[in-house]
Amino acid sequence: MARMSTCKIIRRNRSEGFHGKQGLDYFSGVSAETAGAKAICLHLLAMPPGAEAKPHYHESHETAIYMLEGAAEFRHGQQLEFVDRVEAGDFIYIPAGVPHQPYNPTEQIARALIARTDPNEQESVVLLQT
Repeated sequence: MARMSTCKIIRRNRSEGFHGKQGLDYFSGVSAETAGAKAICLHLLAMPPGAEAKPHYHESHETAIYMLEGAAEFRHGQQLEFVDRVEAGDFIYIPAGVPHQPYNPTEQIARALIARTDPNEQESVVLLQT
């Protein structure tokens, strides 16, 4: 009989998290590292006013984002030539391999829930040379 996987609960501890290659701080939610996930990663991002990620892309993994609170902007496209503003309640889809750079130009914190089809927290992040 094969061993059955078990469900995991990852409790949010405000002192835990990680500083991503992109230059932002994340709360480690569901990932290969925290839950043994095989095909998904789910994190919480809190971007303070003025925060800006380094331009990057996720090599072969899609990203879905839900803005929980506040507003942010992001540059995207092969040359980061497009700029869009997102607000609480908006969903964002970023295809694999698409360069992007989120930033918070507002005076309020922006919080987002981020899901990727890569279970590892940082392995598929590729920084762009700027």
